[in-house]
Amino acid sequence: MAFTTALSGVNAAQSDLDVISNNIANSSTTGFKTGRAEFGDVYAQSLLGTTTPTPGQGVKVTGITQQFSQGDMEFTDNALDVAINGDGFFQVKDNGVVEYTRAGAFKIDKDGFVSTVSGARVQGYQVDATTGKVTGTVGDIQTQAALLAPKATTTATLTGNLDARYGNLVTANFSATDASTYHATTSMAVFDSQGNSRVLDLYFIKTADNTFDVMSYVDGASTTAGAATALITGLPFSTAGAYDPTGTKGNANIAVGAANGVAALAVALDITGFTQFGSNFAVNTATQNGYSAGQLSSIEVSDVGLVSARYSNGVSSSLGQFALADFGNPNGLQPVGSTNWVETFKSGQPVLNKAGDANLGLIQGFALEQSNVAITQELVDLIVAQRNFQANAQVVQAEDAITQTIINMR
Repeated sequence: MAFTTALSGVNAAQSDLDVISNNIANSSTTGFKTGRAEFGDVYAQSLLGTTTPTPGQGVKVTGITQQFSQGDMEFTDNALDVAINGDGFFQVKDNGVVEYTRAGAFKIDKDGFVSTVSGARVQGYQVDATTGKVTGTVGDIQTQAALLAPKATTTATLTGNLDARYGNLVTANFSATDASTYHATTSMAVFDSQGNSRVLDLYFIKTADNTFDVMSYVDGASTTAGAATALITGLPFSTAGAYDPTGTKGNANIAVGAANGVAALAVALDITGFTQFGSNFAVNTATQNGYSAGQLSSIEVSDVGLVSARYSNGVSSSLGQFALADFGNPNGLQPVGSTNWVETFKSGQPVLNKAGDANLGLIQGFALEQSNVAITQELVDLIVAQRNFQANAQVVQAEDAITQTIINMR
């Protein structure tokens, strides 16, 4: 009896040593979670239960659990190195097999997908191509591998101030080459259907008290019926110098016909943000929604896991948002190697949400979560396991000596 009991102790101590050895070996593994061997005693029972006290039949390993405590953050220079600060797992998919990980050392693969080092594609909430907003659909996150297609300008908005001290001029005398025929001018770039930059010039002429006409040119050519025909006639201001909203003269459509294989350009201009105060002419803001073709230059990840691409033309667009998984019992997850886990019946099904939602952690960019193995504690545990092994081995030796004595009896 003592022999088999001691052997169970030797096996249990060996299992403990195996777990401790694995922890120490993975002390520098990104996203690794330390394991712990757990034991239970063994008692024999009859069909009707134990009727008399028994010494027991040893020990068995009841389970090896992982400790999902937070690991330390190590900061890096890679934008796609991301760590979860709090609860949750990244969801990755490799040839249809879904796995979960805390190791956020991601990269862009040859097809432009955000992937793990082993090639599994990271899953995230998709972005609607039309609105640019994140949807509820989960799938692969892909970057724009080719040039970002250009977008023609359709809206342009300017704000600023027109000097109320200007004297009046006659619009019919306007000439873009004669600065004495207008009071102020400004330029901004707009883009055609092929992404070519076109120059939009606006000329402001004060024609009466609190009233301005606006002329428009694209690439030096008038966009109206004649060179002296105003795009906006009678842009109104109040006696206090604010734009008079009673009319709609602060909005106009600039049209340029198709030419040289480029589609017609139509820009809705909004200058209702101008004022007329007694100070110098100035443009405060000038925005438009077009851009030229662009090459991917960098990737950024926000604290809620939103993956954005920045292009050489200055445009930034959302590619997707990391989907984080939560489980009712993380200890029920089955390790499958490469610091990945798969769901099991014990873990329960995953619940997907965005970072920061439903008690999930936030995303730390330019960082990796390190192993949560505490080397000092593991070395102490190693000494204890070694002592247990040796003590049980000593019992085996003692039982062997007793057995030999019995055999040698005459």
